[in-house]
Amino acid sequence: MKLFHKLFLNKDSLGIGAPVAGRLISIKEVDDPAFNEEVLGKGVAVVPSDMRICSPVDGKVSAIFPTGHAAAVTSKEGVEILIHVGLDTVKLKGRYFTVYAHEGQEVKKGELLLEADIEKIQAEGYDITTPIVICNSDDFSKIQITEPGVVFQGEEILNVQK
Repeated sequence: MKLFHKLFLNKDSLGIGAPVAGRLISIKEVDDPAFNEEVLGKGVAVVPSDMRICSPVDGKVSAIFPTGHAAAVTSKEGVEILIHVGLDTVKLKGRYFTVYAHEGQEVKKGELLLEADIEKIQAEGYDITTPIVICNSDDFSKIQITEPGVVFQGEEILNVQK
């Protein structure tokens, strides 16, 4: 099915890769209204099996939060992607996060942005579900979402069309 999907994509589309390996779920399943009500934009979430958070596209790091719990990358095509590592993890104040990228840095798809220690984050009682949101969703005519299931880092999870 994924091969068929790729054969018929519009030239004005961009595939967004999974920033982390794990289990892809609907954004509606995320236990946070800012995400499940799509307040911040359309997207998906990954329940990570690894916490090496990588760039989902070629582009520029538009934001790295000082606490390391979130990063934003803007693709060369202008797609603004927010990666929010866990829910309410801002409260950890940077503990268990290591940041490798900086704001304004040019990145390639798959390049390491940050890492998190999922065992320690979970031990503190936090949900590690990681939403991936297109913040400027309204700028696009269509956002296709990959079917839920196991995903590998870099595997297409969203397709955005002008």
